Amino acid sequence: MTDRNDVSRSIDPREIAHFSSMADEWWDHNGKFRALHDLNPTRLNWIRKTICTEYKLDESETTPFSSLSVLDVGCGGGLIAEPIHRMGANVTGIDASENNIQIAKSHAIATGISIDYQCTSAEALVKEKKQFDVLLVLEVAEHVADLSVFTGALSRLIKPGGSVILSTINRTAKSFLFAIIGAEIIMRMLPLGTHQWEKFIKPSELDSVFRDHSLRIKGITGLSYQPFTRDWALSNDTLVNYMVCAQKEKI
Repeated sequence: MTDRNDVSRSIDPREIAHFSSMADEWWDHNGKFRALHDLNPTRLNWIRKTICTEYKLDESETTPFSSLSVLDVGCGGGLIAEPIHRMGANVTGIDASENNIQIAKSHAIATGISIDYQCTSAEALVKEKKQFDVLLVLEVAEHVADLSVFTGALSRLIKPGGSVILSTINRTAKSFLFAIIGAEIIMRMLPLGTHQWEKFIKPSELDSVFRDHSLRIKGITGLSYQPFTRDWALSNDTLVNYMVCAQKEKI
């Protein structure tokens, strides 16, 4: 567990407090996290296909990830950790919010699955010399206090040749219109203040900071949302939401 007297430099306490206040709604499909529930099938399909391609696994198998250790960074209530576990992976989920971790643990117990949930930070796991085959960093990077420090910790947590899959939001006029004005103010899909446009990350910026920490982006896809039908789809449009797969350089 993270030492409360040694808070990670990548953690923004305001962001943690914001998400902690909504923790009880993580598993409400029509609650404050409904956009993530709607997104889950699309992003899980891309994650499954991408990891199977990277590790030459049989995508048709029920549990293709049975040989992999996966770290879900910023796991929230476990929306991604649980299905990844069902794909066979040995999953560890970490979050800086104690409320989120308690919700994740309770839901895992209720559904009869075993996931190692910890209230800690990526930097704390680095100090423990932990490493994983795959890191999942989904809708987290735009909430950290220091992207370079955060990415440095991620890199050290990945085994040489391992992969990180990260999803975030591009910093464009379109993302301000859709993710801030549309999603938070007009549609009220997300609580006001969930996102700060200045913390959104351009793909070129992400590529640069990744390269600084021995990570090479190998694939990118956009994600498009239809709010009236609540449908997400993979897209060539990366001006709002996008996902990348990067590989850590082999020693």
